[in-house]
Amino acid sequence: MAEKLIIFDTTLRDGEQSPGASMTRDEKLRIARQLERLKVDVIEAGFPASSNGDFECVQAIANVIKESTVCGLSRANDRDIARAAEALRPAARARIHTFIATSALHMEKKLRMTPDQVFEQARLSVRFARNLVGDVEFSPEDGYRSDVDFLCRVLEAAISEGATTINVPDTVGYAIPELYGNFIRTLRERIPNSDKAVWSVHCHNDLGMAVANSLAGVKIGGARQVECTINGLGERAGNCSLEEIVMAVKTRKDYFGLEVGVDARHILATSRMVSQTTGFVIQPNKAVVGANAFAHASGIHQDGVLKARDTYEIMRAEDVGWTNNKIVLGKLSGRNAFKQRLQELGVAMDSEADINTAFARFKELADRKSDIFDEDILALVSDESIARDHEKYMFISLAQHSETGERPQATVVFTAQGKEVTGESDGNGPVDASLKAIETHVKSGAEMVLYSVNAISGSTESQGEVTIRLQNSGRVVNGVGADPDIVVASAKAYLNALNKLQSKSDAVAAQG
Repeated sequence: MAEKLIIFDTTLRDGEQSPGASMTRDEKLRIARQLERLKVDVIEAGFPASSNGDFECVQAIANVIKESTVCGLSRANDRDIARAAEALRPAARARIHTFIATSALHMEKKLRMTPDQVFEQARLSVRFARNLVGDVEFSPEDGYRSDVDFLCRVLEAAISEGATTINVPDTVGYAIPELYGNFIRTLRERIPNSDKAVWSVHCHNDLGMAVANSLAGVKIGGARQVECTINGLGERAGNCSLEEIVMAVKTRKDYFGLEVGVDARHILATSRMVSQTTGFVIQPNKAVVGANAFAHASGIHQDGVLKARDTYEIMRAEDVGWTNNKIVLGKLSGRNAFKQRLQELGVAMDSEADINTAFARFKELADRKSDIFDEDILALVSDESIARDHEKYMFISLAQHSETGERPQATVVFTAQGKEVTGESDGNGPVDASLKAIETHVKSGAEMVLYSVNAISGSTESQGEVTIRLQNSGRVVNGVGADPDIVVASAKAYLNALNKLQSKSDAVAAQG
């Protein structure tokens, strides 16, 4: 039988480090359940020692995930490791992932530690972690730019102390595929006990080669775990893309000779869920999950595909979740059909009350829009305006007037801490007027650094999905809103972003 390639998903940890991509506890739980449905081997749920909120998220995910291994990240110190172990205690399968930088640059400038101090810290941290859980992963941060002799010394000690997985990160996306693959192979050949651990790769996409580098680490270097994220989400240019790794190994099994346990049929739904939750829109030409991934505009291509699909298609669209049966529900659909479709999409609601609220909003949408698509349902349930009593601001209604030659006017009604308020303003356009109407009451002082509109499905009847990124006092958040009326979607997105800014402020105050 072919060897298995372990898929380690870090969307909820490294992916969340994208500016504005922070997620709420409920959003993380929803995505974790979908990742388990996708049959990801390891879910890195967060960094428990970084904040009380992250600790609670990891703990909540550890409570509900039964099939995938749940992993918590920690720096190489006893406090972080103990905190991770505590958060992971409910997990059916738990892993502690501990790390310390090993490159000369990081040791001198960031850690201000000598190589001997780093070596000892790494060794003792792995020993401490292994006494708490049976599955320990060790990463030398900035490993690819580290001195090979020193790295061999550190990794040999980590394995001797009980590390079951050794991950070699290309932290800053500096690697080139052939060189990175040979680097992993050199480490495995030079370290005497290298066969006692699974070798892993973690590549960033700064030069656009994260997937290529990871695959080189697998093929040339012999790594058997890839760390990746849905849609390649991550800080700076992002991480290695899970969907591209999985489909490359599945499609080119003749070359890689490896098995992947991921159920690729759920890739598209997972991709859309992450995109709609974080507000990071998927580019149309994105491999596997982009809107154009299986589209053919050229007459020659269309003719070839009609005669034989494999003339231009190396994958089947339905194998990753695309389907021609787009219409799933309508206004005559009942609650049970809606609930069943939520389950098929991997969406778990916390209570029957939440299902009832979501269903009421679905019926409201169905009255305005005749055909309901999966994308509409995912947008609907990821819209945080669904009866969240703890939210400071919630949208109620909007009225706006605009005509050629006249300055647009808008009136927005929303709740602020449970009380109904009304804001009125003019603006350069209906969207501008609506957001200024909200600000007349809120006075947040936030700077808008991104406004993006995306059609959820391909028609003028489609819901518009709006992403708004706000920045205030060093905090960056994304707000997402969806509605057939793009002005309403914009107001929802703005209020959603304000709520996230508020929750971040409260968290900082609580920790301070």
